[in-house]
Amino acid sequence: MIVVFGLFVNSLIAYALARMNFPGRRLMLAVMIALIIVPFESIAVPLLLMVNNLPWFDGSTTWIDSYQVQIIPFIADAFSIFLFYQFFIGIPKELEEAALVDGAGRFRMYWRLIVPLSRPVFATVAILQFLTHIGDFLWPLMVTTGDTFRPLMIGLQVFFGQQPRSWGEIMAFASMITIPILIVFLLFQRWFMQSVASTGIKG
Repeated sequence: MIVVFGLFVNSLIAYALARMNFPGRRLMLAVMIALIIVPFESIAVPLLLMVNNLPWFDGSTTWIDSYQVQIIPFIADAFSIFLFYQFFIGIPKELEEAALVDGAGRFRMYWRLIVPLSRPVFATVAILQFLTHIGDFLWPLMVTTGDTFRPLMIGLQVFFGQQPRSWGEIMAFASMITIPILIVFLLFQRWFMQSVASTGIKG
């Protein structure tokens, strides 16, 4: 869910920064680049205190021990926005000017023109974000208390803490973590390689 929603949200933000002129644009771009170097560990505790007091649609007054606490805080990602931004500024503006003459709006240009031309960067961001969040350990450990909402990495650690160790269950969990990564990479491999090649040419 982080990858799916993140591709849409981060690419829209990057498109606005790359193509639209508005007050504070340069400041937002500078803040976004600065956020890339901020480690998650430095904001983990303040973020935990914040989500502990947030209400949800089911009437609960906290996000602790839920799915949304592991998804929503990570949808917008500074590094993903920067990758999209770097790719979008390389797309010729003449294409959008032609679409604008034909009466297309900003969102239609994004959806019908920019997205099809940006498959390599979409594949790159999807793979990188998937690799990052499928192995999340610290944050799920902080915000979940039971087995219902905990991801695979926490479950794998539980098996390692048992004596004697159940190597069959450990290998099953390891397979459940590894196989989705291979599937995602195989699905996006062609566009991912195109992105790497084009980045090397531009550099």
